[in-house]
Amino acid sequence: MILYAELSDTDLVVLLKQADHAAFTEIYKRYALLFFHKVNKMLKDEDSSKDIIQELFIRLWNNPEKLQENGNLSGYLYVSVRNLVLQLIRKGKVMNDYLNSIAGFVEEVNMDTLNELDERELTRILQEEIEKLPAKMKQVFEMSRNQYLSHAEIAAQLGISDQTVKKQVNNALKILRSKVSAYAPAGWMIIELLKK
Repeated sequence: MILYAELSDTDLVVLLKQADHAAFTEIYKRYALLFFHKVNKMLKDEDSSKDIIQELFIRLWNNPEKLQENGNLSGYLYVSVRNLVLQLIRKGKVMNDYLNSIAGFVEEVNMDTLNELDERELTRILQEEIEKLPAKMKQVFEMSRNQYLSHAEIAAQLGISDQTVKKQVNNALKILRSKVSAYAPAGWMIIELLKK
């Protein structure tokens, strides 16, 4: 008889890929409560937190092929639960007041997990926030970052002063930094790249 509680995460993943219910149950016992507390600390909403944990484990059972047998199970679950929280936020089901809590949650992650952050997702979020900028600010920002025009060139094309251009670009960066930094530390890197 297999003593599942004594198995390593790697062994449990191998069994889970064989649709072993007991292995799944053991993974649930090890991680569900831990991640529930982390999510509930951020959301301060037990029902939403329970829903996220339920969705996390449904996806784990339905998609075991996404797990690497020699990979970091806790890191995989961490990134998955983080993405589920971000999806909930994007759907508008969580108040913006909790973004700072979420930022703190993301900062708890170790370097291995940070490597798994989806920079494409952050870039998409950033582009959405650029689209929300006031029209003139967006135009100046995109001329600066996409067309690589200098402040003087933008000012000449739009018939405004260099100082106005500089102020618009700085204000855009301030807005984008505040929006993107709440999602993940990697958001800061994207903003820093944009500043160049």
